[in-house]
Amino acid sequence: MDEDRIRQVADAYTAAWNSGSAGAVAEFYAPDGRIVINRGQPWEGRAGVAAMAAGFYADVPDLHLTCDGLRAGDDHVVYLWTYTGTAAGTGQPVRVSGWEEWDVDQDLKVKSSRGWYPTQF
Repeated sequence: MDEDRIRQVADAYTAAWNSGSAGAVAEFYAPDGRIVINRGQPWEGRAGVAAMAAGFYADVPDLHLTCDGLRAGDDHVVYLWTYTGTAAGTGQPVRVSGWEEWDVDQDLKVKSSRGWYPTQF
């Protein structure tokens, strides 16, 4: 897997999250891609991924994501991240770190993502 291409995808994915557009986030997934967070229910297809992202934006309207690192091998990528912002319900600052494990297709679109982060923060 080309390290430079993966870095470009990760940078663009980070920018998509920082754009505030759930649709922009979903475009990084294959049409039948899916994400599961902390072993919860999967969000399937780009519409499902967009719904997941919209939920994060509703909870943290000023969400800002940074990529903390990448690991890659074959068709598997680990994307390490931190997001910051303000909780919509409380007005309190939020800082959460976690990661996503991606299985990607030949175009580096995410076929399957498993996301992890602490639920108590």
